[in-house]
Amino acid sequence: QDIPGFCASAPIERVKELDYVLTPGRYVGLPDDEDDFDFNERFSALKAEFEEQLKEEARLNEIISTNLSKIKY
Repeated sequence: QDIPGFCASAPIERVKELDYVLTPGRYVGLPDDEDDFDFNERFSALKAEFEEQLKEEARLNEIISTNLSKIKY
């Protein structure tokens, strides 16, 4: 049973058409539920998460710099 985004059965003719390249994405495709989301909402959430990660990066870099200066490095 084919499951979009997970697995698919491909006839040998299809494999031959694709020069016997067995990269799963050529056969499996994308899951159907990828189209069922609000792009703006998802993008806003990802942007907010990214901004939080940047703040965490700055905080951790400061800790690393402080610790390196303690060992005079």
